[in-house]
Amino acid sequence: MKFSLTLMTLCSMLFLASCVSSTNTEKGKVLLDLDLQTSNKNKEIILEYLLNENIKFSIDFNKNDSYRLSNDLLESNLKYFCRSFTQEQNDLLELKVFDKIDNLNKKVLIIYSKEFENLSEDLKKKYPQELYYLLDESDYDKEVKRILEVNRSIDRHLDISNLDKDLEIDHYPRIRNDISKIYFLLDYDLGKTIVPLVKNFALNIDSYSSTQIFHDANDYKKLADFESVFIPVQDEMIKTIVGEKDIKNIKNEFEKMLIADYLLLEKVYQNNLFRQEIFLRTTSEKIAKNKCIKRNLSFSKVDLGVLSNLL
Repeated sequence: MKFSLTLMTLCSMLFLASCVSSTNTEKGKVLLDLDLQTSNKNKEIILEYLLNENIKFSIDFNKNDSYRLSNDLLESNLKYFCRSFTQEQNDLLELKVFDKIDNLNKKVLIIYSKEFENLSEDLKKKYPQELYYLLDESDYDKEVKRILEVNRSIDRHLDISNLDKDLEIDHYPRIRNDISKIYFLLDYDLGKTIVPLVKNFALNIDSYSSTQIFHDANDYKKLADFESVFIPVQDEMIKTIVGEKDIKNIKNEFEKMLIADYLLLEKVYQNNLFRQEIFLRTTSEKIAKNKCIKRNLSFSKVDLGVLSNLL
């Protein structure tokens, strides 16, 4: 169900009027009382959630010194959580990608764009021995071949073929053999082009990325460009997105989940519901009073066939 902000605000005002007149006689009902400052985008998500949940609530978006809910939900430390959704993904990725117990003699290939240059520099300080490539050319096919050293294999094949023009030799370009894993630090526009090019030559090498690589995709079917890439979110989160129709983009769906978790936790704290079984959308971690929540993220492998079967 979709609402315009104007319609939702009107509906919420009508709803609030009924709340005020009935809270004294229905003390057993859960009431959510919110004072916060945030963007219009977040206001719309909040009101849509509250109206769909059909719970009693009062909300003030204009109160001075109230909690500020950042417009950039994925990058901010939401109330009740230890770290931002993006940072927790990056932390898990770092642990997994740079764990080289089984591949001590090989290196991690990090392919990044300007947008992720700061993160790449931080990683380079910690892991200077790895392979870092900044994409800065428009001929990405040529750039990928250069990074993977595919051209060396092609050149060797041409040299051999030139020895005997009548000899037909089947050739499958080989990439450099010193890569253990591939870590993509790219946005959607670059990712949907680069990942298929890389996987075409490096199909058997595990590759990783945060969900940022497909945030701007407006249909789960567009995840086909990232087939077999490991991402640090639970399957349930992806399943939720697959079940939605006519989404704005995947980032917006994650934002809805984050706000749903924040509002649910507000309800738990305000009504002392800690003994109840609570199910958050971005983690299965148990809620402990007065203790920030660390999302227990895990890796999922993008598999469009599996996702399609969920419908």
